[in-house]
Amino acid sequence: MELQAHSVTLRLAQTFVIAREAQDEAEVVAVEIRHGGLTGFGEGAPIARYDESVASSLAWLDGIELGDDPWALDEIWATLPPGGYAARAALDGALHDLQGKLAGVPVHRLLGLGRNGPPTSWTVWLGDPDDMARSAEAAAARGFHRLKLKLGGRDGLDLERVLAVRSATVLPLQVDVNEYWTLEEALELLPQMPLDYCEQPLPAGDPGGPELKRRSPVPIYVDEDCHTLADVAACAARAHGINIKLSKSGGLREAIRMTHAARALGLGVMLGCMVESGLGIAPGAHIASLCDHVDLDGNLLLAEDPWPGVEWSDGIQRPSEMVGLGVRPA
Repeated sequence: MELQAHSVTLRLAQTFVIAREAQDEAEVVAVEIRHGGLTGFGEGAPIARYDESVASSLAWLDGIELGDDPWALDEIWATLPPGGYAARAALDGALHDLQGKLAGVPVHRLLGLGRNGPPTSWTVWLGDPDDMARSAEAAAARGFHRLKLKLGGRDGLDLERVLAVRSATVLPLQVDVNEYWTLEEALELLPQMPLDYCEQPLPAGDPGGPELKRRSPVPIYVDEDCHTLADVAACAARAHGINIKLSKSGGLREAIRMTHAARALGLGVMLGCMVESGLGIAPGAHIASLCDHVDLDGNLLLAEDPWPGVEWSDGIQRPSEMVGLGVRPA
């Protein structure tokens, strides 16, 4: 198998604002694997929060030898260097895309999974309460069935943000604080917020996590606390569920293992994403049926998706029924 990798810049339709940054574009790493006249494609989205970049991802991929058998995933994974989770996710996606093309089936059928998952939430980025309310109204008009509000403004307006959005729509709400509350803030604010659940309110590893889980009136899901299978067991003490992102875990293989481990521990499972094209979102769509909650709107945030094929309809991001990942370059 022949491997090639390069960087891609994705332009957002609007500036995307969360507690720790604002961005107008995102850089991702793309992988191509050629074998037997076919090519598998994959994408990973490295972010600085996890000490990864496109440069480090390309360096991780440089010199990797995959052998000649695209089905020998255990053998391939045993030879990979440690780390490089976004690059690993791109490699994993390309191998699954290639396998699906070789077998003549879409990836979800290759894995024995269904095509329908839960509705995806739409992300309402951090901003003025009135602006967030208007964004929520626009999302509801577009057909989204759930909203995810970015909080953590550290300006005393987070409760006002949630209540403004609630006044604008009856859609179910979740919030993502991106590690920007203290335990005291979480315990004060959560009882006043009409939420289905709250994502990562405390900094990763915060010692107040178990107490917040015990006292919170809404389920707590962790994101920055949970990267790979090795983290899942510890999350049971501090959360009601975990947020799996392929570029954080290293791809489909690890994500599926994490899902089964979470179920064994009685944890809920959320499937999230970074800002990604359809090539990065497609693998998640293929395993969304395993999850309780889905947040796969990364490609919908783009000015133009260079990899169409994921089917967004009735609020759900469905994988294509074409072979492999089912996305093709525009």
